[in-house]
Amino acid sequence: MEESIFQQRIDLSGLNQSMDNIRNEIGKVIIGQHKMLDLLMIGLLCDGHILIEGVPGVAKTLTAKLMAKVIDVDFSRIQFTPDLMPSDVVGTSVFNPKEGDFYFKPGPVFSNIILIDEINRAPAKTQAALFEVMEERQVTIDGITHEMRFPFIILATQNPVEQEGTYRLPEAQLDRFIFKIDVQYPSLDEEIGILNNQHGRTQAQLLHEVVRIISPMDINNFRSVIQSVIIEPRLVEYIAKIVIETRNNPALYLGASPRASLAILRASKASAAMKGRDFVTPEDIKEMATPVLRHRIILTPEKEMEGITPDELIDSILKALEVPR
Repeated sequence: MEESIFQQRIDLSGLNQSMDNIRNEIGKVIIGQHKMLDLLMIGLLCDGHILIEGVPGVAKTLTAKLMAKVIDVDFSRIQFTPDLMPSDVVGTSVFNPKEGDFYFKPGPVFSNIILIDEINRAPAKTQAALFEVMEERQVTIDGITHEMRFPFIILATQNPVEQEGTYRLPEAQLDRFIFKIDVQYPSLDEEIGILNNQHGRTQAQLLHEVVRIISPMDINNFRSVIQSVIIEPRLVEYIAKIVIETRNNPALYLGASPRASLAILRASKASAAMKGRDFVTPEDIKEMATPVLRHRIILTPEKEMEGITPDELIDSILKALEVPR
């Protein structure tokens, strides 16, 4: 009875139907990877950039392309390399001899969904070029500010295996990603499904079958709906306790920032809405805590040598805290 009253308070039918349609549409091409897709959609609803880590060949780039296609927005791909310069990303001022003046030539970051492939391949100078645009959705060149178009989301990939020739992302940049998604290999059934799906058709043919599901205006409307999702004060306190515990945990060299608390809050609301609820539960918070926190915390050298992973430590924090009921 209580849930039906809540359901009448906020209409989630349009959001739920659209998210189901996106899953089905992308499912024409991508077999499995349901967790990655759900987190990508939550990131879209929360206006958050996402870091995707996985070995080559697990459809990271393809999924990003499909997300742009179902929203019908511009897509650009930037391959980060050691010789990439900041101007290759954000753009530069170019001299026009006819006019006798400079004009701004936008870089590939001026798009809606931007895939940065192997973001840790570029040195610190190029990585730093993303600081302003990720946080403020704008680029300042020669004292002139250029605004990004809506929506603006960066999806960055990393290869967890090969570390030679890579540059570790600074903590300030990692903190600007709402999630870090660890993409796993497909199961046996999923692998068979991938083979059956693609043995008679090319990837280009599969991509051609995918159609637009929602528009940027729909995304804006859905974000307004997400903000209305109810979260009780005791659950807000629960989020704060989780994040505070990362700062006080002796196994951690660096804990999470207040930006992480806000990310868990927004992601929990979006997760609840995608499940058809307009109120947050402790399970929503626990589910979102790991992808929000795993790239923001740094273990002490002793714990790293013991083989402890960030996910295991986050899980131990969640188990130690009393869950509000």
